[in-house]
Amino acid sequence: MRVGFDTSVLARPHPPGLVRVVAESLAELERRGAIDVVRLIPPEGAKLARWRQTELPRAVRRAGLAGVHSFVSAFPLRGPGKRVQTIHELPWKHGVRENADLRHRLWAGPLTVRADAIVTGTRAVARDLGKPLAEEGGKVHVVPWGVGRSFAEEPAPGTVDEVVLARYRLPERPLVLCLGAVRAKKNLAAVLRGVARLAERGGETVHVVVTGADTPDLRRDLGLVARLGISGQVSTPGVIEEADLPGLLRLAAVVPVLSRSEGFGLPVLEALACGTPVIVPTGSAQAEVAGEAGFRVDPDDADAVADALARAVREREELRYVLPERARRFPWSRTAEGIERIWEALG
Repeated sequence: MRVGFDTSVLARPHPPGLVRVVAESLAELERRGAIDVVRLIPPEGAKLARWRQTELPRAVRRAGLAGVHSFVSAFPLRGPGKRVQTIHELPWKHGVRENADLRHRLWAGPLTVRADAIVTGTRAVARDLGKPLAEEGGKVHVVPWGVGRSFAEEPAPGTVDEVVLARYRLPERPLVLCLGAVRAKKNLAAVLRGVARLAERGGETVHVVVTGADTPDLRRDLGLVARLGISGQVSTPGVIEEADLPGLLRLAAVVPVLSRSEGFGLPVLEALACGTPVIVPTGSAQAEVAGEAGFRVDPDDADAVADALARAVREREELRYVLPERARRFPWSRTAEGIERIWEALG
């Protein structure tokens, strides 16, 4: 079966996590060979909306493809073949404004009727959709994302993780790593209030590392840092190189992922694979991914966040070789197998 895959995520700027999802999924599908993967790439300068609605149907017809698999919610509404869309999250269901405009709501709402199958990374997102799962006779398929081999509890031979600290000018004290928490939806404020509460109690001094580009949301949170009196406990090293990410995760004491809205939370899985504890909101997609391996909290409860931070630092070494067991349940082969099953069912 020849299937066209919309690879626009790899050709245009998108969040690093989504890029990893697409790159790893396609590589594994191509390695397995059960589906003949045809990569559909938008020409440079082409408008994505027009390309999807006009050029993709033509590509399906010309190449005799079974249809189009989209790794985002937008997909060709007309033309030959089957259509699979991916809905990563519904942020408006959780009071988040980012990606909550009318266009996103349409793709995750009325326009889903034009899709032959819908992919979500977690059951939490499937619940937000409110549509029947495939096993119930519906068309929503939960296909969890995976974790790459570079994310492991030990570095590759000849690799010294500690050089990352010098590269980004980070201290050796216990690091609270907040990946990409430069957007309001990531809820950095909840981590900062927990750190301040821990300091008020006289607990162990931790150092918050916030990765990502400078943004208005980050500057607002840095104002909160000053008001909380923890300016000496926060670093903003900017964008972290992909090659440095596993090492930084291994060096961290804890990775809080307290986003108000998240469709999966790759940092949760990647941190666990590196043997690093994670803190996640109770009842969230992140908590679903972490399972019993995550410390669950109410992000609005600073005392609960402080308790989880203290426990993570205290138990870090004890958990180092236990947490990866959870991550090992999420190989990219599992993702590829889920996609293959969808297309087999579509025929």
